[in-house]
Amino acid sequence: MRVVTAIQARTSSSRLPYKVLLPLCGEPLLFQLVNRVNRARLTGIVVVATTEMPEDDSIVRLCDKKSIHCFRGSLHDLLDRHYQLAKEYCADALVKIPSDCPLIDPSVIDLVIGYYLKHPEALDYVSNLHPPTWPDGNDVEIMSFETLKSAWENAQRDFEREHTTPYIWENPDQFRIGNVTWPLGYDFSATHRWTIDYEEDYLFINEVYKKLYTQNPAFNLNDILSLIERFPEISQLNKDHTGHYWYNNHLDELKTIDLYKFKLSSHEA
Repeated sequence: MRVVTAIQARTSSSRLPYKVLLPLCGEPLLFQLVNRVNRARLTGIVVVATTEMPEDDSIVRLCDKKSIHCFRGSLHDLLDRHYQLAKEYCADALVKIPSDCPLIDPSVIDLVIGYYLKHPEALDYVSNLHPPTWPDGNDVEIMSFETLKSAWENAQRDFEREHTTPYIWENPDQFRIGNVTWPLGYDFSATHRWTIDYEEDYLFINEVYKKLYTQNPAFNLNDILSLIERFPEISQLNKDHTGHYWYNNHLDELKTIDLYKFKLSSHEA
């Protein structure tokens, strides 16, 4: 099976513009994220999926400089961007990872992809988001090309096009949906915010990198948990944004959301 992993990225984030190019230990955040994704074993070809807007030429230049695959598509219709990328790279399965997850753990990526690959005839879509359990910022989704194509052909609502996969997980009668939870049984999804949407998030992530990256560029989830246990003040840097999720803006549109179980991440790349 040909797996292609798409990292969606743009510079025009409304809350923190150019966040994907902010520095982390001497390299742009996006480059550090790509390196972490490439540490996973099952990601196949990793491609940065950016937009056709001129302001995103800077992302293309970074990818060219660092020899990273790059694809350009629609600014707001991420479903089309992902579908066209999957066609371009002849994907049998597409993995979707947001660019605002620079602390993502490669082992989490492999768990989600591996679960899908073990059940290719039984599942159309697998994520670790329905419900989430890992710290926010470890978001992984994988779907068959046919599932992505079906969503591309049928999704009509703006938020379904903008966020790529809601049409899939909102229609469990049409798609066979799987979810991977933290094997240890924890749920840190609403208490540990490791994603980047605000300046305070950057301050947290930058502090984590400064303390861990120089010792071990391949630091993992357990290393971060140990760090914030030793230095709890680091988690205070973005605590005011903990528990804020994009679905709050779409509650009237969502059919399957359960406020007590589904705590989906705030991703707009």
